[in-house]
Amino acid sequence: LRAEQAILPITALLVLAADQFTKHLVATRLPLGQSIDLVAWLAPIIHITHVTNTGAIFGLFQGKGDFFLILSILVIVILLFYHRHIPQGQVFIRVSLGMQLGGALGNLADRLVRGSVVDFLDLNFWPLRGWPVFNLADASIVTGVSLLVLVLLWSNPELPLPEGQGT
Repeated sequence: LRAEQAILPITALLVLAADQFTKHLVATRLPLGQSIDLVAWLAPIIHITHVTNTGAIFGLFQGKGDFFLILSILVIVILLFYHRHIPQGQVFIRVSLGMQLGGALGNLADRLVRGSVVDFLDLNFWPLRGWPVFNLADASIVTGVSLLVLVLLWSNPELPLPEGQGT
């Protein structure tokens, strides 16, 4: 049981560490607004582009940093509270919440330390050409939410399907 309880904080800490490490590399080695290719064969798919974001995930709602600072703190408190009430055996839920918590902590740390969030993952392939630049914290939040939705749908086959989708 103790090992299972450690899944969420360990996942969150790993996400937070990876997020902050990559943001530090970008912020200290790539001038704001500049792009580089990691390796030539990845150039058609992804670039590293240093931008800052005062809004929400994927650059939405720019200039609303104070709101998202408060929202981040609220989400973190809710995730920590909810973690205590997850039934035993729900490993994937713990991982998904850990990913969300780590991402929220990563972006919160940027807001508190830098005043904005460092984004750098710039996808360049269809259908994501023109997609907003994002970071590991954003990707972790989206992946964690997606995993949570899948787990909830998978664990409850009684959920009604949209009309015309049933058997």
